[in-house]
Amino acid sequence: MVVVNYIAFILLAIGGLNWGLIGIFNYNLVSAIFGEEPNIWSSIVYILVFLSMLWLLFSIIYSGGILSFRA
Repeated sequence: MVVVNYIAFILLAIGGLNWGLIGIFNYNLVSAIFGEEPNIWSSIVYILVFLSMLWLLFSIIYSGGILSFRA
């Protein structure tokens, strides 16, 4: 599970970098790598980032993580 968490974190960092570049410079890194036209590869990257977000969210909730108010 730890390896999956690291992979999910890296994918979320890539997604955050991409959104930051879009917001600040109007530059889409995924489109620059895989082409301007939507294709299967760019869709796979976006889906993997989405699944990473879900994985980390549910793993935090399931493990008690940051939502735990234990003293």
